[in-house]
Amino acid sequence: MFDEKIILCVSNSYEEKYYFNEDFGSLPKSIRDELKIMCVLYTEEIGGILSLEFEEDGSLEFVVRADEDDFLFDEIGSVLKIKQLREVKKELLESLETYYRVFFLS
Repeated sequence: MFDEKIILCVSNSYEEKYYFNEDFGSLPKSIRDELKIMCVLYTEEIGGILSLEFEEDGSLEFVVRADEDDFLFDEIGSVLKIKQLREVKKELLESLETYYRVFFLS
């Protein structure tokens, strides 16, 4: 269907910026705020760049990038934090996947 993944949001600890894809602007403000808090807190704690991206099948993936010379980036903490977020935010993440499949893939 498409070659590039669709980005929902990105938090960048290097530039201290947060980006939300306005294609998803119809999501309730409370959900947009929850995504912002979740992503910014992740990058504050772990470092690097975190993006939430939709795969072709509609699944939502956590994609983490870090500069090669970023010695403060916590790789092990990153894996553990994402696992924790997947558990704690399971309902939110599943709802976002359903929303994407209904409004973008159908």
